[in-house]
Amino acid sequence: MVHDGDHDDTVSAVAFSPDGTQVASGSHDGSARVFDASIGAELVRLGQALGLQERFEDGHALLGSLGDPGDAAVRTRLALEAGRLLNSAGRPAEAAPEFETAARTAESAGLLLLRIDALHMLAIADADRSGEWAARAIDVALAAPDDRTRRWLVFLYNNLGCAHADAGRLPEALAAFVQAQEWADRVGTGQQRVWAREAVDECAAALAARGTG
Repeated sequence: MVHDGDHDDTVSAVAFSPDGTQVASGSHDGSARVFDASIGAELVRLGQALGLQERFEDGHALLGSLGDPGDAAVRTRLALEAGRLLNSAGRPAEAAPEFETAARTAESAGLLLLRIDALHMLAIADADRSGEWAARAIDVALAAPDDRTRRWLVFLYNNLGCAHADAGRLPEALAAFVQAQEWADRVGTGQQRVWAREAVDECAAALAARGTG
């Protein structure tokens, strides 16, 4: 089955036509897609799919085929996914500059969601400045004009809570998880609200156990 919609399962194969003008992708759902190789956003999306399958070199080759796109959104996504491929491959020091490029490009172009995504990834990849990047991402999301963008605050506060918890800072972790729960209740999905409550409960229980231990 060849079609022009999204695959219903993960991408299992990607190949260029001999002249490099088209890309074909196959999925575990049995579907195949063929599209113009100039559609940068599509290639970036496929690069992300390859990264999720830990096919890092294939992902880099695919993203590299884009060259230097003129569209700011595609350039931002290209840097983001290149960084994600590197970070997932255990190379965070190489990933961080890609995320910084994505953050700068998104800020210059007014791409708010992508800017927050890039700052969020910097908080993960750049351990030495993780708190700084997380704070910047939260500040940008707090100033967002719409609930869809502010929904990022659920992820950002949750990630901050996890970072505090991993470092043994349970009071700070609980405060962050409470913030995540508050934002989940305000703008999050039903599943996000469930996860946020679970994080608060688990952290509160760990803090109580430490106090009685």
